Amino acid sequence: MIAKSDMPSINEKDPDGIKPEGGSYRVLIVDDSMFIAKQLGQIFTSEGFEVAATASDGAQGVEKYKELYPNIDLVTMDITMPVMDGVTALEKILEFDKEATVIMVSALGKEDVVKKSLLLGAKSYIVKPLDRKKVLERVVSVLKR
Repeated sequence: MIAKSDMPSINEKDPDGIKPEGGSYRVLIVDDSMFIAKQLGQIFTSEGFEVAATASDGAQGVEKYKELYPNIDLVTMDITMPVMDGVTALEKILEFDKEATVIMVSALGKEDVVKKSLLLGAKSYIVKPLDRKKVLERVVSVLKR
């Protein structure tokens, strides 16, 4: 029987979710869509990230961030959610921790809100529907800055 180690791969690379010093990047996913939260979770875990927690609205997201702080490396933040929207949650997280790394998740057609989020301090944005490759490119470019 042939083991994976017997087959060298030309595409062999370290998973994107592993920090240079070892250990996984820890992610907080804030999204009111269970489907999107699950999809992001699968993308992240497939690359070695650890999903530290998920929240289904902005208020929960802020609470979870404060609970997990300083052991959180990245927040993905949906823009349109009940209770507290993503832009308000972004502001509250940045008030608490000005070094927070937040990436906004937006539906098409929300360019004005995305622009506002970036001006407030979001590091990048991801557009729905999610594309695995684009999600990882954005996340990695932000984390490796």
